[in-house]
Amino acid sequence: MREALETVYLYLPENSPAGFFKIMGQLDLFDEYYKQQLKKELFVAYYDARKNKRNTINALNFELNYEHNLFQLYEEIISGNYKIKPSICFINFSPVQREIFAADFRDRVVHHLVYNYIAPVFEKTFINDSYSCRIGKGTHYGIKRIDHFIRSCSENYHKDCYILKLDIKGYFMNIERTILFQVVNDTLLKYNKKIDFDLPLILDLIKLIIYNDPTKNYILKGNKKDWNGLPPSKSLFHSGENKGLPIGNLTSQLFSNVYFNQFDHYVKKELGIKYYGRYVDDFVIVHPDKTYLKMITSVIKNYLKENLMLELHPKKIYLQHYSKGVQFLGAIIKPYRIYVSSRTKGNFYRLINKWNEKINKGNGLTKEDKVEFQCTVNSYLGIMKHYKTGNLRRKIIFEKVDKKFWDYFEVC
Repeated sequence: MREALETVYLYLPENSPAGFFKIMGQLDLFDEYYKQQLKKELFVAYYDARKNKRNTINALNFELNYEHNLFQLYEEIISGNYKIKPSICFINFSPVQREIFAADFRDRVVHHLVYNYIAPVFEKTFINDSYSCRIGKGTHYGIKRIDHFIRSCSENYHKDCYILKLDIKGYFMNIERTILFQVVNDTLLKYNKKIDFDLPLILDLIKLIIYNDPTKNYILKGNKKDWNGLPPSKSLFHSGENKGLPIGNLTSQLFSNVYFNQFDHYVKKELGIKYYGRYVDDFVIVHPDKTYLKMITSVIKNYLKENLMLELHPKKIYLQHYSKGVQFLGAIIKPYRIYVSSRTKGNFYRLINKWNEKINKGNGLTKEDKVEFQCTVNSYLGIMKHYKTGNLRRKIIFEKVDKKFWDYFEVC
């Protein structure tokens, strides 16, 4: 660790406190600065991790003596003794069947710690039109950008243009961990002069997170029959050696952007494609020449296979005239209008039916039920308000929701 620290020590930003210690040749103060910084950032990471997680058993157990637990975690990290605990493995059926490995709460704290340190570094490397897990971006921004691309390419619907939409087969399950870690390592070293944290220590944590195989150490929640119908390409249990990241972890979301960033720059710079946008592994290209888009599909397929070991989903290649519209991020984008997708509406109806059954079976709603119902319903209403769905929202709330819910809630 000392040898690694001395390497980073030569390149610290001189306007940082650690940089001042570098100039003065005070390596002990340099060490102490990073230790105090780590303590502070662990508390920040803890408060970030517990947002929307305070009612989970893991979070509550950690919170009972959180100061002691954080200092213990700190000691494990700086001593190199930190180990990742078993994940909870289960199948989530909403909105689609997905395999989830939920990290232990203390590991979530470490995920937030790493994310808070390195996300600003990688943010500088991403293209504008990468939308997932980024401040100021997201699904609605992505939908508006694709709508803008279509308008611009078609000169406000006066000229022909075509939409190519592609998807990766089992993206998270097929990420090559060795390639990912090399990209992360090289990028952080490249920006070393602008980094003001203990890079070797954080790289050690990143390596642990990336190479951790949750299928070797997990607690099963639910029934093994829940995996029935889940394609092998969507399960870590069927991924190859050193392949795959667990869906749901904050670091997995960031690393999925990092892994695909090389391809983003290839499309924009090498292929010179102007109208391109991506959300995780779902990406869209808009172009006036349909023949060109057919040709570029095979180019993209070869590049992804050779450089990222990824495969285009053969059944999810969409190429149509803009007048046919395109479904993207829960919306259907058509000329002059954007609709909420049928899948989103269907999921909302199923959610309401599920809650109607629950309130008619039991003896009312618990405090936890009320919070969950309010959050999930408001989430769907929040999505739908971005589109012309006033009548649809009123119909669902006033006609589909059981009247017993009005003993607990008001519409405003």
